[in-house]
Amino acid sequence: MRGLPDALMQRAKRYLPRSLMGRSLLIIVTPLVLLQVVSTYIFYERHWDTVTRQLASTLAGDVAVIVGFLEEHHDEASRQWILGVADQRMGIRARFQPDARINPDLTRLPPDSLDRLLIPYLEDRINRPFDIDTSELDRDIEISVQLPDGLLIATTTRKRLFSPTTYIFILWMVGSSLVLVSIATIFMRNQIRPIRRLAAAANSFGKGRDVPNFRPAGAAEVRQAASAFMEMRDRIKRQIEQRTEMLAGVSHDLRTPLTRMKLQLALLGDSVESEELKADVADMEKMIEGYLAFARGEGTEAPEPADLSSVLEQVVAGARKEGAKIDLHTEEHLIVPVRLEAIKRGLMNLVSNAVRYGRHIQVRAGRREDAIEILVDDDGPGIPRDQREAVFRAFVRLDPSRNVETGGVGLGLTIARDVVRGHGGELVLDDSPLGGLRARVRLPI
Repeated sequence: MRGLPDALMQRAKRYLPRSLMGRSLLIIVTPLVLLQVVSTYIFYERHWDTVTRQLASTLAGDVAVIVGFLEEHHDEASRQWILGVADQRMGIRARFQPDARINPDLTRLPPDSLDRLLIPYLEDRINRPFDIDTSELDRDIEISVQLPDGLLIATTTRKRLFSPTTYIFILWMVGSSLVLVSIATIFMRNQIRPIRRLAAAANSFGKGRDVPNFRPAGAAEVRQAASAFMEMRDRIKRQIEQRTEMLAGVSHDLRTPLTRMKLQLALLGDSVESEELKADVADMEKMIEGYLAFARGEGTEAPEPADLSSVLEQVVAGARKEGAKIDLHTEEHLIVPVRLEAIKRGLMNLVSNAVRYGRHIQVRAGRREDAIEILVDDDGPGIPRDQREAVFRAFVRLDPSRNVETGGVGLGLTIARDVVRGHGGELVLDDSPLGGLRARVRLPI
């Protein structure tokens, strides 16, 4: 039984607005609507119904007065005077038809609300047969009363039984609700605008783009969240700058002894031992470059709009110079703000990885909805599904050897994913239609 309320709540959530604006307005409007429904019910039960019954009682009393006078005065002059007074003072247009009778065979429509209101009061005030017709006339009510010597036909306007305060009340309630909802909408829009600006700033920063003009605004809680975001942004920037400065010093310190070692090896001349040491020094240089490229990340490079088609052409052209066979197909004008050198480094790592293990490579790029998708396919041996996430970890290599010529240092895919995620995108590995590995890059526009 406990699962039933949960199921109802889940079903109700489908119909609730998802945005903060919609939910805030729902919180404001729902009590307002409930208040109006209760007020309308009370008004109908207490005011409208009471007033309408009083109007029906008054009209029945006026008709009863006319009937009473006509029963007491039978001469034509008196009856005309009575009918004239009824028209002038009571608003009832009455006429008397001598020797006329109510047609008992006349088919009437079912009684409407006005009939039901008048019938009990007429029965109480007039001890005569009568008939009410509210269907033949659009704006009037016709009441026929059977007298001993003729038929009295009294016609009056429907307004005698209807209070206009009903329309005024409904218009007032609807009008005031529209005004209140409009004011609430404007107010909530102004309150939500800083939240949207904060979300846009966080999204831009997550994509590697700077947000220099962002300032805290809005309510105190929103300002607090914006200030926390700005402090976090500044801390991340400082950490990146400190890491870059530290690694610049590390780069200089490591390359200095390597340079001395290369000079000493050059003085030793050509020998088997010196060639092996030279190969080790070259491997060390490549490893250090890989480590520094990974740790350096995107550095302090500023994002700028760039055409990824042109970037891919440059990357593929560099790989073709080394003898790689690559088919390149891209759409034109794939413009997106990126850190140019960083994104070029990441794409070069993907293409180099495909070239290292495959003989035929395909590179595709195009716009897919709100993102740019880049596919790098090869016909190499691929990577087992259970190891595709592991290869993104730093220094993880499927090749157990430490030869940088056959397997690198285990940072190529790590750097590529780090760069792509730094732009708010994602890099995943999948099966390639060529039989090898597919690297799929999605960069948000």
